[in-house]
Amino acid sequence: MVAVTGACSFLGRNLVGVLEEREDVERIVVLDIASPPTAGRKSRAYRVDLTQPAVSARLTEILRAEKVTELAHLAFLASPTTAEPWAHELESVGTMHVLHACRESPVERVVVSSQTMLYGPHPANPNFLLEGAELRGLRGGGSSPFGRSFGRAECSFLADKIDAEREVERFVQARPDTSVAVLRFAPMLGPTVRTWVTRWLSRRIVPTLLGFDPLVQLLHEMDAVSALVLALDPSRWEHGRGRGAFNVVSQGVLPISTVIKLAGRAALPVPGPLLTRSTELLWMAGLNEVPSPFVAFLRHLCVADGSRARRELGFVPQFTTKEAVLDFGGALRLREAHLLSPSA
Repeated sequence: MVAVTGACSFLGRNLVGVLEEREDVERIVVLDIASPPTAGRKSRAYRVDLTQPAVSARLTEILRAEKVTELAHLAFLASPTTAEPWAHELESVGTMHVLHACRESPVERVVVSSQTMLYGPHPANPNFLLEGAELRGLRGGGSSPFGRSFGRAECSFLADKIDAEREVERFVQARPDTSVAVLRFAPMLGPTVRTWVTRWLSRRIVPTLLGFDPLVQLLHEMDAVSALVLALDPSRWEHGRGRGAFNVVSQGVLPISTVIKLAGRAALPVPGPLLTRSTELLWMAGLNEVPSPFVAFLRHLCVADGSRARRELGFVPQFTTKEAVLDFGGALRLREAHLLSPSA
């Protein structure tokens, strides 16, 4: 029995759709404020709002009644929001509620979605970051009692996800018999996923940082869903395997300038102070994808090593970073052509 929180997110609705087609899955317990369109006859939907104070008791009741043994926790935002208190309740506090319910129920496997962006863009980053690297976000500091360092990100979008990983570490210490995997996805790209990255690359003129052109990784949306399915496969986590953090990344890296060209857009290099100031003003006005701290991702390297996911989960990406960009760019041009056609 598999439960999915955040079932209406991109990862959630696609995972539910895949599980609906699998013969070895009897029932899918959908946990969200609505039911995704991919839910079918196997799905049983429960309206659950992770921002509510008493939600852990509700979750515990559901997980026990449905005899859930595997849970995918996917209730995380794909893009920053100005509603920071709500986002904190959803991601940081919401993860605490979910894991508390797992402690009180028969759940044997927990898979949590995260992002490689949590490592943060820093000048001292190695070419490829391993899973044990510090989660510094956009400003470093601090360490956890479990031997892994955590930073408090300068913007809440990363800070709340770092807090969620900290909650996972506490859960692992309290419930060592439960198999837990954290999948840190590289920024996703593809024909249907919608994130701050896809909106940034959808601009005809894409702002970049003058004098900097760091390498980036972009994960195709189909590969992200495939990694989730693998992580929930019991054969991947038996005998103590498949536990801990896993970088889920594509093969190959590209300079930001090349990504923009492959997507069919034009780059506009902007001096650092001007780009930072304009980004913040547009964010405050609700006209930008991200706040100003994200300019750091246009300055420094933040790419991850995916060998552990290949070795322990059997995850082999079907798309390279270049292929993910080309697929996104092709779909983007088709949408634009349709909007411009007289019959549209």
